[in-house]
Amino acid sequence: MIKIGCCTNMVAEDSAGIGIDRIEKLAELGYDYIELPLAQMMQLNDKDFAKLSTRVEQSGIPCLACNNFFPATMQLTGSETTPTDALKAYIEKALIRAEHIGAKSIVFGSAAAKNVPNGFPYETARNQIVAILKLVSDCIGEKNISIAIEPLNQRESNIIITASDGLALLKAVNRPNIRLLVDFYHMSLESEAVSIIPAAKDYLQHMHLANPNGRIWPKHNDGGNYDSFLRALKEAAYDGCVSIEAFSNHFYSDAKEGYETLQKIIRAF
Repeated sequence: MIKIGCCTNMVAEDSAGIGIDRIEKLAELGYDYIELPLAQMMQLNDKDFAKLSTRVEQSGIPCLACNNFFPATMQLTGSETTPTDALKAYIEKALIRAEHIGAKSIVFGSAAAKNVPNGFPYETARNQIVAILKLVSDCIGEKNISIAIEPLNQRESNIIITASDGLALLKAVNRPNIRLLVDFYHMSLESEAVSIIPAAKDYLQHMHLANPNGRIWPKHNDGGNYDSFLRALKEAAYDGCVSIEAFSNHFYSDAKEGYETLQKIIRAF
């Protein structure tokens, strides 16, 4: 059965940008899990991270995924990239924190970190990303964590734009713990057909969803055409996580209706 979650950083009001105060509300509304931002959690000192972990545990709602793998302060492509030692140290600590808080998936979108500098060869940058993902895979080792490559739209990124791009990238990496995320919002902006989902069924790890018109929460009869996306998931026999990754000015009512909207569609299949 598909699990419905929420990317809390999109609705965060706390100074850390994590969405800490949303955790209990999402549990109250019946969400299956939360998705917390890893780069922001990496900014917490050990004491504050321990407090966050305890809060998640006591809330009764698990953190099954983390987004925002790499911070904008890191440069993964180009001629002046973050030194390998610093990159590896960050990855290892990030994986420890993700595992500690219960995450099974880490989303690799990180546009600001991976975008290709002007004039730098695209294929060279892509090869740099392949090498980084292999390094991440090695660091994961025996941890029960997979990386979900998140293709982004051209307004946010200039590399790995479509789910087809993401699929080709993970095949180039060729590691079992490097898999694919499909984001309904991004693929809608790129006019990519949902048929890529059943075609990539053996590689699917995680999903994101928002109304493409403004990246807002799904609502009943809002024209978001979520049925086609969710039907494609059913065709692919996908029974994993779908996180709502959307902005809101009315969090509680949006989160309530968003959850109910997706549940109604899923139950109708």
